[in-house]
Amino acid sequence: MASPASPESLDPHASRTVWLLTTSFALVGLAPLVVVTLGGLAGEDLLGADKSLATLPVAGYNVGQALFAIPAARLAERLGRRAGLMSGGSIIVAGSLLAMGALLLSSFWLFAAALLLIGCAGSFAQQHRFAAIETVPAAHRGLAISRVLIGGLAVAAVGPPVILATRDLFSPGLPFAGAFIALIAVALLSLVVLRRLSLAPPRTATGAVGPDARPLSVIARQPRFLIALLCAAASYALMAMVMTAAPLAMVEHHHHSQSDAVLGIQWHVLAMFAPSLVTGRLIARYGKELITAVGLGLLFVSALVGIAGTAVLHFWAMLIVLGVGWNFGFVGATALLAETYTSAERGRVEGFNDFVVFGTMAAASLLSGELLDSAGWTGVNITVLPIVATVLALLLFLVMRQRRQPA
Repeated sequence: MASPASPESLDPHASRTVWLLTTSFALVGLAPLVVVTLGGLAGEDLLGADKSLATLPVAGYNVGQALFAIPAARLAERLGRRAGLMSGGSIIVAGSLLAMGALLLSSFWLFAAALLLIGCAGSFAQQHRFAAIETVPAAHRGLAISRVLIGGLAVAAVGPPVILATRDLFSPGLPFAGAFIALIAVALLSLVVLRRLSLAPPRTATGAVGPDARPLSVIARQPRFLIALLCAAASYALMAMVMTAAPLAMVEHHHHSQSDAVLGIQWHVLAMFAPSLVTGRLIARYGKELITAVGLGLLFVSALVGIAGTAVLHFWAMLIVLGVGWNFGFVGATALLAETYTSAERGRVEGFNDFVVFGTMAAASLLSGELLDSAGWTGVNITVLPIVATVLALLLFLVMRQRRQPA
């Protein structure tokens, strides 16, 4: 008998759709990897004496995700998921061209604007997981999310070698520009993949919110919704803060090589997405709350590893644990959130969720540069500890509250 948590147990259309979404997500997933790996280094190269703003372009990427989270969800409702996802690929092409122009002109602020535009595309890329949820039965939601995130494994395996091979194609005159050429190529390929998708028809402007849909203010007052949102935001924001600071900390503060920093990010991205092979099954067996709690606990452990030392192995171990913690925390929280709204309410809820998650993430990634500059690598990791402890306590409150409720 096929396992209910296995994609092979789905009907052929659903299975094909999930894997096409996985492939598309893998292709557009090169964008955040280029941004995180090279954004801070390129920003520092473009700055003058004051290096505290070096991570601003990376923060701009996350600001773009936050700004377009609600418009991306609304566009998906009006025009359909496929049109929304294809819009994201097109924006990546435009943003990459702008980034190359900024590097040519040695303009830090234009480069930051380019990464903000690429971040807008990231808000569309995040719609892959919601498209997968809509394709499968409710019992398979955790699996569908984790299966789409498996696309990140391809990014982790292929992305860093691509970045290393292309970043210096136009050096010394135009460093880092080659990586954006590669980004344009994979974004165009994602459009080819997305054209093969067959998803549910879009909602009309008048039918986007059904008569039984609750106001967002009512949905947002559910303790389950609030805590799921908080867990997702904390998992993503803390991961982004530490991951954004890590390459700069390794290269500029502790004098490790750029190759060591890129390899560390590669291991981190592998750790972010490799657990997706089993996360869906773990959620089905042990529950969304427990897997989310394990993820938050691993974020806590990663901070302790970061505090313990600054050797290359410390950085790599910290980044690996950080990645696994993000996967469990974010996938579990997203599955938890999906239980709090109906299909008629999805556009507003998903857009609001991503706005909060990526807005918090943008603030955290911007803070990372200032924090690294003022408090050092240890200070960045110490900041993680009380936040994780607070969110874990609230998640425990939710679990205890549910147990006290009558069946």
